[in-house]
Amino acid sequence: MIDIVTRVEAILRKAVLAKGLELVHIEYQPQKSTSLLRIYIDKQSGVNLEDCEQISKYAGVLLDVEDLIPNNYTLEVSSPGIERPLFRRGDYERFVGKEIRLMTNEKVDNRKKFIGFIQNFAKDILRLECNETTYAIPFGMIKKANLVHRFR
Repeated sequence: MIDIVTRVEAILRKAVLAKGLELVHIEYQPQKSTSLLRIYIDKQSGVNLEDCEQISKYAGVLLDVEDLIPNNYTLEVSSPGIERPLFRRGDYERFVGKEIRLMTNEKVDNRKKFIGFIQNFAKDILRLECNETTYAIPFGMIKKANLVHRFR
C-alpha cells in the first residue's frame, strides 16, 4: 500500500504547480486523536499568506474528497522559511554555491556536522566546501540539511 505522503503528493503536485508554486515537502505525523499534515510550498518571489490560504483551501477539499487520512487531522500549509530545508536531490543542484548546514547519519571524515558551500551535486554525491576543505558526502548519508541565512 502506498503511504499517505506519497498519495497526497501525487494529488497536490500538479495543482500547486498550476498555481505558480512549488510543492517543497509534505510531512505526515499520525496520532491517535488528531494527526498533522504539513505542506511546504515556495515560489521564486517568496510565499505569502494568501498563497498558503489558497493551497490550504484547495488541499482541504481534495483531501476530503479522496478521504486519504483515516482519522481527524490538522492541515498546515507554510513556507519552508529563509533557512529552507533541503529534501530532494534537485534541492542540492538548485542551490549550488549557497551555504548550508548539514548533518549526516554516519561520520564522514570523522564528523557528522558541516557548514559549508555546495560546490556541486552529481551522481548522488554532494561536494561541500567547508573552510577550504571539500567533503564528498553521499546523498543517502544526509540526515538533515538547511540553507544558512546570514543577516547583514
